[in-house]
Amino acid sequence: MKPTLAFDVYGTLIDTHGLVSRLRETAGEKAEEFSRIWRQKQLEYSFRRGLMQNYETFAVCTRNALDYACTYCRVPFTVKQKDDLFERYRTLPAFDDVEGSLRALDASGFRMFAFSNGSAEAVEALLAAAGIREHFLDVVSVDDLKSFKPNPAVYSHFLRKSGTTGSSSAWLISSNPFDVIGAVSAGMRAVWVKRSPEAIFDPWGIEPTLTISSLTELEESISVYLAVEGTGNC
Repeated sequence: MKPTLAFDVYGTLIDTHGLVSRLRETAGEKAEEFSRIWRQKQLEYSFRRGLMQNYETFAVCTRNALDYACTYCRVPFTVKQKDDLFERYRTLPAFDDVEGSLRALDASGFRMFAFSNGSAEAVEALLAAAGIREHFLDVVSVDDLKSFKPNPAVYSHFLRKSGTTGSSSAWLISSNPFDVIGAVSAGMRAVWVKRSPEAIFDPWGIEPTLTISSLTELEESISVYLAVEGTGNC
């Protein structure tokens, strides 16, 4: 049987910096920095809420991070402009390599799930807007547990929801090193999608099972790995 693939959504399938061109209309030359700070704080706030056990949805973390970015970058967005940006975040675009890669994996018989810090409703809307929802058997959200990645409980939750027998039968696919480390630490295999040559993997001594630069490499990379493992030469 083909293994189960758990695709991280934000930053792996969906471009979290997909609003930069829109931001340029109001933030000007600060647009790229604004987008970076917004994403950075979005993740930081989810980590902090997870540790505090003071859960709010990923959407709340995203909105709080938007407010922070406005203050940090000193961009005077109106409430209406913030509302518009927040709504557009629900329809961010997929990366260029996503649709074709998912179609090929689907045709090859991989069991694919979207696995996200976002709520199921938000992720469903995001995948539908990007035109890729049809490739996934289901959406698995951490919202069910009121926690966030990389809490080990959320990876166990994925295994239960996806009906995967044994953690080593499931692969996390993510461009986020913290997510890859969390999955490997929880016993899953994981592929780090190194979307930028400048991206750095955290030096924790916990490495991804595989590293690729594009999702177009995913099917062959996993197939070769499993073939070598099956011969005992892994």
